[in-house]
Amino acid sequence: MSDFGKTSTTDDVLAGKDLTGKLVFITGGNSGLGLETGRAMASRGAHVVLAGRDQGKLDAAIATIMNEVSGAQLETILCDLGSLDAVRACGMQANARWDRIDLLINNAGVMACPFGHTADGFEMQFGTNHLGHFALTGHLMPLVRKGHDQRIVNLSSRGHHIAPVDFEDPHFKNRDYDKWQSYGQSKTANVLFTVGLEQRFADDGIHAIAVHPGGIQTNLGRHMSEDDMKWMRERMRKSAEKSGESGESGSDGFKTIPQGAATQCWAATADELEGRGGLYCEDCHVAEVDDENFTGGVRSYAVDPDNAERLWAMSEEMTGVSYG
Repeated sequence: MSDFGKTSTTDDVLAGKDLTGKLVFITGGNSGLGLETGRAMASRGAHVVLAGRDQGKLDAAIATIMNEVSGAQLETILCDLGSLDAVRACGMQANARWDRIDLLINNAGVMACPFGHTADGFEMQFGTNHLGHFALTGHLMPLVRKGHDQRIVNLSSRGHHIAPVDFEDPHFKNRDYDKWQSYGQSKTANVLFTVGLEQRFADDGIHAIAVHPGGIQTNLGRHMSEDDMKWMRERMRKSAEKSGESGESGSDGFKTIPQGAATQCWAATADELEGRGGLYCEDCHVAEVDDENFTGGVRSYAVDPDNAERLWAMSEEMTGVSYG
């Protein structure tokens, strides 16, 4: 059992770790959890690649980290997860620039956005949060295969409790769009993708772990209205009350960004997870499969191997990306 928990920070979980020589690739690295993960890992000696859609924001992220971490090894790469062409270009450039990836942290995402579509016609949340990362990871696998002690960390959410993947209509073509149902299914897909990766690559020493960061106020929630925020705070408050928690992690039960990024840093580096994968982690520990508790745990439909296989086949068909 981990010594860390809900209020642990990135620096707590990485204390004493030497990441010198590790190449870490982080999507959504220009802000929020991705930026904090990059800072924390760079401070332990990692060579960090920040991926994002906007070069200006990536440059600002580099400046922020350099201001705090003297001598940090940092690079950037453009990647728009909402475009398969852009994802392919990112993959080609990455394979030309680096000789390996040791830790791949699929951190970027969108949440509760209005109904819209990616460049390829996918529903925005499913297309960005899952299909974009599915395609990118496929393009980066040649580099991951050359890494050492490789781990792939996929950012999911307790939002996966809201909905399983609707395999018949993932893009809301034949049902009314609901932004939370959409978000929920995309976060379930992140866990199922993790299970699928583990099934395929564990024997090669590559392990995949899904992570719930906790409730954090970052620009992930940029599409949320004040009513949405009130709803989320109330939901978190009631959950904390029912589980006997005091919400000491931060105001209104929200975690700070260093607390929110802690679990993905822990999942990427914890010795106790060596040789393990296909897991869902929260508050710096491996969660139990639980279909009843709404304050924690991972739903059985999100770790079901048959669902994982069905999603994998559908994702290959939609993206045209095969892992070979």
